[in-house]
Amino acid sequence: MILCQISDLHIKAHGKKSYRMVDTAESLRRCVEEVNQLRQRPDAVVITGDLVDFGLPEEYAFLRQLLQPLTMPYYLLPGNHDDRAALRAAFPDHLYLRQGRDRIEYVIDDHPLRIVALDTVIPQSSSGALAADSLAWLEQVLAAQPNQPTVIVMHHPPFKTGIGHMDNIGLAQPQALAAVVQAHPQVERILCGHLHRAIQVRFGGTIASTCPGVAHQVALDLSPQAASRFVMEPPAFQLHLWDADAGLISHTAYIGEFDGPYPFYDGDKLID
Repeated sequence: MILCQISDLHIKAHGKKSYRMVDTAESLRRCVEEVNQLRQRPDAVVITGDLVDFGLPEEYAFLRQLLQPLTMPYYLLPGNHDDRAALRAAFPDHLYLRQGRDRIEYVIDDHPLRIVALDTVIPQSSSGALAADSLAWLEQVLAAQPNQPTVIVMHHPPFKTGIGHMDNIGLAQPQALAAVVQAHPQVERILCGHLHRAIQVRFGGTIASTCPGVAHQVALDLSPQAASRFVMEPPAFQLHLWDADAGLISHTAYIGEFDGPYPFYDGDKLID
């Protein structure tokens, strides 16, 4: 199985640019086109939050239009820029969005790799948290299928990144999540967004990671006093290949036109 992860779309209505300069709609169009053209077609796409910029119905309507060309199933997850009610209203056919009660939490059992989604959103806040009943639900879900390889998807990463201004709006009390995950070795990965960068950390006996943004990236400044800034580094998405023998193998794929591919060999001779 190949699971594609894209994150932090920040779509505005009518194609308006974010921060007056980032064309997030065009960036998403390019991402969707590249995912559709991959030589090995992903089985599914998971989109780990900050789908739109202000949680407005017209933003979600535009988002749906932009995602429509995807040729594989996709699963949506809210981030701190999203509104649960508006998201559900815009995607009424995505029945998994209604598995939970107030929060958007769900399980997808349609693939060799099980997908479990957690909702870390605190309304009107950039920070994240997991409710006590979300952790209890996660425990029950994981205990129900202890032998099924699983990924947990969530927006806020449950670890310190070293980027000060982002750590200030991170996930509260991640130790509670770590305790649950530690007891369930079938959790292959915790896939997150929010950071607009590729970051990996050991967490709860597994690996937690974040995905680059499909448009702009958070500036790499490993200081507790890091200023809140972004850079136009290459946009990217990630591919997570599940192999029964090797486990979960993750790749970061950059979006854009690049020279190549070129051969290393001319026949059986290395090109010098």
